[in-house]
Amino acid sequence: MAIFNFSRAEKDVIIQRIQQYFSKELDQKIGQFEAGFLLTFVSEEIGPYFYNKGLHDAEAILHKRMDDISGAIDSLVKPTSGR
Repeated sequence: MAIFNFSRAEKDVIIQRIQQYFSKELDQKIGQFEAGFLLTFVSEEIGPYFYNKGLHDAEAILHKRMDDISGAIDSLVKPTSGR
């Protein structure tokens, strides 16, 4: 189940970054094919964790902003005879 639909250009950049990481950090050379398989694995198996975390973080920000807006609106309320 792929939740990330990267463009060809984005995939090429990510694959290149994976290859650079393996070369620099692990002193191993991997080809585009292998890096592409790793990208697919990370996208399908690990990506949903990052995706869900991003959604929850965005939701928390929206809740905070809504609380701020509600507070700002409350501060503008004018007293009425019923209040």
